[in-house]
Amino acid sequence: MNTDRLQTQRFELKFQVPEATAVAIRHFVRPYLAPDEFAAGRTIPAYPVHSLYLDSGDLHTYRATVNGDRDRYKLRVRYYDESPDSPIYLEIKRRVDRCIYKQRARVRREFVPEILGGAWPSMRHLIKADARDFAALQKFCELLRRLGARPRARVSYDREAWTSEGNNAVRVTMDRVVVCEPELEPRLDTTFRHPVRPFGEQVIVELKFTNRYPDWLQIMVRTFNLVQGSAAKYVDGVNALGASRFSAAAGASSFRQSAPRLLPVLVAALGTV
Repeated sequence: MNTDRLQTQRFELKFQVPEATAVAIRHFVRPYLAPDEFAAGRTIPAYPVHSLYLDSGDLHTYRATVNGDRDRYKLRVRYYDESPDSPIYLEIKRRVDRCIYKQRARVRREFVPEILGGAWPSMRHLIKADARDFAALQKFCELLRRLGARPRARVSYDREAWTSEGNNAVRVTMDRVVVCEPELEPRLDTTFRHPVRPFGEQVIVELKFTNRYPDWLQIMVRTFNLVQGSAAKYVDGVNALGASRFSAAAGASSFRQSAPRLLPVLVAALGTV
């Protein structure tokens, strides 16, 4: 996924629907939208999406969403597979009232632990020297340091995506099998140990448009009696498992569990000084 067709500013409506309704929506959007280019050649235009969410020790960005703050943001690392050559996207997703603003930088996978560890942004981190990507990387690192953010959760799902041809002004996505589990290290895995499914069998339908709300989308919403609601994957995952599993205390607990194994090594090292 080397092409970047990011909607940097958009409106976004979310709905939770059963699978039968999602299939009906697919048939409805076909005359208006084309299959996402990254899923070209498949019967259903779908591909896996993986995100590592970053947050402060007291889960500041999680609480901002729960509290309904009018100006809030999330930091995440997005990737699509485990290939060492695939780009990694460091993303800032900000909501101001009803509008979504996104920035992201395409970086090299090998530099992700370095960046998340607090390294100053550098052009060498990028897939390609690009002014927009570097500005996004600088902003990402600034927010990372300001929050003291670290990895907190990993979220994955299968995304079916339809988009308007040429300008990407309208996107309709359907996310299935959403799973989440705590992840306190900068690992970019695609496998899970004991995940939770915060939405069960429901499909998350998202309508994304950059300008006016298209008439045909409004007709679709009325046709299927869609009820707009919240579907924040990171937040709902944390809610399902409990915030204590994702907080700084959880990281400290993990360290305490590993400390007895580290103690003989530390003693031996001190004896050689």
